[in-house]
Amino acid sequence: MTETSIAIDHAAAAAHEPSGRRPGALASIALFAALVVLAGVVLVPILATALNGFKDLGDLQTHPFALPRVWVWKNYWDILTGHRYWQVLGNSLLMALFTVALTLALSSMAAFTFAHLRFFADRFLLSYLQLGLLFPLATAIPPIFIKVRDLGLLDSYWGVILPQVAFSLAMSILLLRNAFKQLPAELLDAAMMDGCGYFRFFFYVTLPLSGPILSTVAVISFVASWNGYLLPLVVLDSEWRYPWTLGLMAYQGQYSTSWQLVLSFITLTILPAILMFLMAQRYIVSGLTAGAVKA
Repeated sequence: MTETSIAIDHAAAAAHEPSGRRPGALASIALFAALVVLAGVVLVPILATALNGFKDLGDLQTHPFALPRVWVWKNYWDILTGHRYWQVLGNSLLMALFTVALTLALSSMAAFTFAHLRFFADRFLLSYLQLGLLFPLATAIPPIFIKVRDLGLLDSYWGVILPQVAFSLAMSILLLRNAFKQLPAELLDAAMMDGCGYFRFFFYVTLPLSGPILSTVAVISFVASWNGYLLPLVVLDSEWRYPWTLGLMAYQGQYSTSWQLVLSFITLTILPAILMFLMAQRYIVSGLTAGAVKA
């Protein structure tokens, strides 16, 4: 058999073998289709809420899944020009920002301690803090109410902020501790050799290198506080302190509800959370996958 015939046989055999690129292309198409479906599941309710806010009550009740027959811009305009919307928006923003600030401050220091220091019963204390992940907020409402009442914080912003911070610490410490432990140990050794203590290493080395995970924790805490309903409902009595989740009751009467105004109100109030997520999106992805920027 000549070399030419051998080469032809190898070429024919290679032609009958499946190409390595085709399975990869099919996997990419399937992944893209799954992402499109997932995006639709997330975006369609938001889009439907925004569009139904442009309808009148009759059109909303008869055609809830269709485009508005008449675009009623007055629904959004009345909410934006009303005092109620800006009041509840400011209350929600105030409580969310204080919750994020306290959560980041307390959880970052605790996570740094658990990541780099060894002391008596440190593992037991860490496990004790992580027990907070097992208990939802609804199960703790009675003891929280009693403790907030005993502290004199009923009908106050701090009566909502402090419990929200307490329930955010378990997840925040877990995420930050894992991120801090991924930083190279040589950084801490070099800092100690140069006379840098733990406090300076925490503020000048750890925090600047942990932007992704800090942004992740901030967004999680912000969204949890922004969407909080049960805790403000139990703690707050004055309507002028209500967050936006309780401000919806202004559009609910004894016998009827202005659902078109409710949907318009919801659309306008979820915008701050969406904007914050978009601003921190690039940090969130790297924060959840890598935990921190490695040196």
